Formats: sequence, structure tokens, C-alpha cells
Amino acid sequence: MQIILEGAGKKYNKEWIFKGINKSISTGLPLAVIGPNGSGKSTLMLIISGWTLPSSGSVSYLQEDNAIPPEEFYKSIDFIAPYTELVEELTLAEFLKFHFSFKSLKEGMNINEVITKSRLEGNEEKFVKHFSSGMKQRLKLSLGIYSSSPILLIDEPTTNLDKENKKWYYKEITAILENKVVVIASNTAEEYTFAEDFIKIENYK
Repeated sequence: MQIILEGAGKKYNKEWIFKGINKSISTGLPLAVIGPNGSGKSTLMLIISGWTLPSSGSVSYLQEDNAIPPEEFYKSIDFIAPYTELVEELTLAEFLKFHFSFKSLKEGMNINEVITKSRLEGNEEKFVKHFSSGMKQRLKLSLGIYSSSPILLIDEPTTNLDKENKKWYYKEITAILENKVVVIASNTAEEYTFAEDFIKIENYK
């Protein structure tokens, strides 16, 4: 699986946030999007995900050298960010059953294993709206880490995680790097120490 950015840029009104980004992002070569706050990292992640269009250039998606139409790309991707929402009116068990009714679990896993590996056991009948911010973040991360989708994009992965759960994130994310396209957007180095390639936004102003 590949995501190819060719001259990608984004502007709001008449002001460019970034432009001229060229990069090939591939399975097994985790990439970090870095830069100071306000530099456009989240905007670039939205472009990579297909949620928003670039103002210039293009984004294309390839599976074994075959183009994936943009309108079909969402089936291949998990996108996790502080601004993505959970269905908080469901219990944990209900939410996971609902989510994985249209997304596939990693081969060999089931819902109970997701709960255990996410360190959320004992909360199966608790409504997601009553979870702490750290529990919600761990749940979000689990939706991508334990999914069979070939692409995982995460913006600010350790938001609201304490020291122990940051260790959990690092252990779980590094276990899947060989088999997915993984892109992390962050300005915190400990979140992407495993990255093998980078897009530094300030270089594209």
C-alpha cells in the first residue's frame, strides 16, 4: 500500500499553510509529520486521509500499483485524532460491536481481546460518556491498532495518556509497524521515535 503526495498544498483564503509537499508513504516505513503548533500538521493529515482536498497538487492511493479511487479509500484507513468523535451513548461492549460491524478486526482477534489488550476490562457495560479522557483516548487508539485496515493515521497519539499508558501505546504501535502504513502527526518526539521518514511542515512554507 502506498500514499503519494505530489506538490500537495493547502491555503485558507489567500494564505498558504504549506505547499509543494512531495512524498511517498509506504507499508513498513512509518512516517512522522512534525512541526510547531499551528504549522498545519493536522491539516496535512486530513488531506492524507481524504477528509479534505488539497488546494494544489494531488494525493493518490495505490494497492499493489493499482490506483484506489479516492471515494473508496476510506475503507482502507483508520484515522485517530483528538477531534474525532466516539459514540458516547453506547456502552463499551456495544460501541465495539457497532464499530467492528463495518470495520474488520485484526485476524485472530475478537471483541473481548480488544477490551483486554486495551486495558479496559471491567468496563464492558459502562457508557463511553462516563470514561475518563485517558480511557477514551486508549479506546480510540485501539480502534486503529487492532483493526485489519492497512493504513493508520494518528494525530497527537498520547493526548490525555499518563506515563503507563504512553508505554502501552508505544508497545502496541510498534508491534504493527511492519504490516501497515503508519503516519503520526506530533511535535512530541517520544510519540514517533520509531519513525523512519519525516515530513517537516515548516520546510514547505
